[in-house]
Amino acid sequence: MPSIPSEEELLALKDRVLPINEFLDVFGTRVRNNPSIQLISQALGDVGLATLPYFGTCGRQSDIHVVALESVPVSEPESADEGEEDEGLATGALPQHAIRIGDLPTATRGVVSVTSSQPLEDAIYLMHTKNYSQLPVLDDQFTLRGVITWQSVTRMYGTGVDKVLKNAMVDDPPVAEAHQDFFSLLPMISQHSYLLIRGNNGRFTGIVTAADITGRFESTAWPFFVVGEIEFRLRKCLGAKIDAEAILAVQRTGPGKKTGLITDLMFSGYVKLLKGDQQNAALCARADQNWQALGWSGVSRSQFVHQLGRVKDIRNQIAHFDPEPLSQRLSDDLRQFVGLLRQLT
Repeated sequence: MPSIPSEEELLALKDRVLPINEFLDVFGTRVRNNPSIQLISQALGDVGLATLPYFGTCGRQSDIHVVALESVPVSEPESADEGEEDEGLATGALPQHAIRIGDLPTATRGVVSVTSSQPLEDAIYLMHTKNYSQLPVLDDQFTLRGVITWQSVTRMYGTGVDKVLKNAMVDDPPVAEAHQDFFSLLPMISQHSYLLIRGNNGRFTGIVTAADITGRFESTAWPFFVVGEIEFRLRKCLGAKIDAEAILAVQRTGPGKKTGLITDLMFSGYVKLLKGDQQNAALCARADQNWQALGWSGVSRSQFVHQLGRVKDIRNQIAHFDPEPLSQRLSDDLRQFVGLLRQLT
């Protein structure tokens, strides 16, 4: 949970320009989700401040300008039907830059190392106790002498050389700059199983391993695929059982918006098709008919709609590319709902 700085600390931010990550650090967080965005927005508003661009939806490489609240132009929101949230992503919500290797958490988590003057035993002890597969040899955070790996240690013991640190090192380890494109470096990580990451100031800031890439893909990409499957299955079953007139009833007015096509709905629309306790009596009556048309007699309607609403919220969260993976609870929500849809469709 973010921490709120004092009023003096907040006012000291006025007129400053700083990267989004540094801005979030002021509040003790790197996560932009609904609770943290609301808390930070409230704290800024209480002292008459705001940001340009808006910190809640800007790209991860954006610079944030902290300005007086009254200097931010006010735009009139579009009117929405009762109970419907705008699921369209604001400008800047999607990544505005290529993914960089420095965006991975382990790229900036720090480097445990030994110096070139330390005995080999120190390096091996660290690798054993910390379960490292590689250990940099740095005389300071800027000067790389090499890397100790289990393969390089084994190779040294297979020769007649002295069993000292310099003979156990890989002299030309793979190094990447934090600003380099993530995808272009995947072949190098595949070849070496790791990359040392050097920051823009020349300091070594972290190590990215093949395991990090696998874990990052699973935690980041998996929710997108599951939400995509959920939407596909929803459209398949709702589109087959619910007529165009019912779909038109939940679509917002405007040029090109009233199509009667299930493929033009978003998750808030799916909820309105089925939710039985809406304020709009006409939509409630249609929702009753829609649910009956599905023929899911053994499924709790209230629980299904509740879970569908949870998926809508999760979809909006992951669409803003929060740097932290979904919590176990939210991941379980997705697993349970997609499992139910697989049985129903």
